[in-house]
Amino acid sequence: MLKFIFWSLVAINAALFAYGKGYLGHFSGNEREPERMLNQLNAGKLAIISAEKANDASAATAAAASAAAAAKPAPEVLACVEIGSFVLADARRFETQLAPLNLGDRQSRHNLPGNEVSSYIVYMPPQGSKEGADKKAAELRGLGVTNYFIMNDNSPLRWGISLGVFKTEGAAQNQLAALMKQGVRTARVAPRMSGSKLLAFQFRDVDTELKAKLEQLRAGYPNAQSHACK
Repeated sequence: MLKFIFWSLVAINAALFAYGKGYLGHFSGNEREPERMLNQLNAGKLAIISAEKANDASAATAAAASAAAAAKPAPEVLACVEIGSFVLADARRFETQLAPLNLGDRQSRHNLPGNEVSSYIVYMPPQGSKEGADKKAAELRGLGVTNYFIMNDNSPLRWGISLGVFKTEGAAQNQLAALMKQGVRTARVAPRMSGSKLLAFQFRDVDTELKAKLEQLRAGYPNAQSHACK
């Protein structure tokens, strides 16, 4: 019994000593729970608004964001830009410099025409895409025309339709007349120039940012010029 009383007194004295040193905190400043919560939330700075006002504020914020997005001008898109003329070595170097732009099908290369006529072609103008060329070819088949070829190379006549190539202009005109009798109305004759050793690059769907990058590269080739193409 004496041992119990002795150890109880020791425990009480230890607790009093800890409290006196502040190890157990100070209870004189304690507040009731609601008051403490109000202080934490800065209740004096809060205001309760109605659901209608909250919805109006949300709508105003969304409208402001939409207006900001609409105010940003859309980049100008050019149909086609051609850059040439390059000798073969310069064309290869220029093509290497173009690689980081990752233009894919938007970029093509072709030989520039020479100065001498080599033959004459009867053709239908480019249809803009493979789908357009296929549709025109189906119309030709419907008229009974079977001797044609869809041009899918990287020439200016890409997605046009060849209806024959002839050595003389007279032979080409005779073919055109025969086709017109079959109901073909948009075919025409054009000279084919002998190929030159100069090359050019065409770029499609070019916006102002891409045009600036292309011009920066072109500046490294004094003999190369850029112009719009179809």
